[in-house]
Amino acid sequence: MTTPNRPVRIGLQLQPQHADYAAIRRAAAEAEELGVDILFNWDHFYPLTGDPDGLHFECWTMLGAWAEATSRVEIGALVTCNSYRNPELLADMARTVDHISDGRLILGIGSGWFEKDYTEYGYEFGTAGGRLDALAEALPRIESRLAKLNPAPTRKIPVLIGGGGEKKTLRLVAKHADIWHGFGDVEVAARKTAILDQHCADVGRDPAEIERSVGARGAPEDSAAKLLDLGITTFTIGVGGPDYDLSGLSKWLAWRDAQNG
Repeated sequence: MTTPNRPVRIGLQLQPQHADYAAIRRAAAEAEELGVDILFNWDHFYPLTGDPDGLHFECWTMLGAWAEATSRVEIGALVTCNSYRNPELLADMARTVDHISDGRLILGIGSGWFEKDYTEYGYEFGTAGGRLDALAEALPRIESRLAKLNPAPTRKIPVLIGGGGEKKTLRLVAKHADIWHGFGDVEVAARKTAILDQHCADVGRDPAEIERSVGARGAPEDSAAKLLDLGITTFTIGVGGPDYDLSGLSKWLAWRDAQNG
């Protein structure tokens, strides 16, 4: 793949767990002030770490609030679970948050995996393959609905697909996504990006059209330069409640600024 001339971007996932909403709102404001490029939450109904029945808030109502409370950062879910909402409804929700935010929404989406969410809220968990098949069916429906809505979105809402499944997920990325978000070390990322490039070739798409994103671990000096050499330009740090410690952001933001000149 020819690495596109993209700026390095730093995302922050504010995990909406183990905190009251005032703390989440303060953290979002602080992150924007510090200069992060993207604010993410996640789409779950229960905490993923710590007390499994601890404090937790819903994803998309929070994104609507962030759209009003912020003014510069892009916002989105890392990632929306396709199973929890009708695809046409999700498209309309995304279009609405896009307008509230003046065009700052990223539509992050994945097939879903957290069984407790499904069982507690009455969704059929099924199989991983079945959930991926449902995502494959939903993505064209989302695209179709976005094209019909009045008013239309303010821009082509970027679609981020999360996950690293080599046969199905990365093929969906090649067909539908503007951003791919993955996980893992440099070796894993190298394999996944090569497979994604091959899927792009198979479907007739320029792989340089797809922004590459990864969950950041440790400090930038650990592996960020090697990931950047693979064409990965967006790095997202995750923090949870109750206090949302953002002290690790400064090194990543300084590294971003050095890369972008």
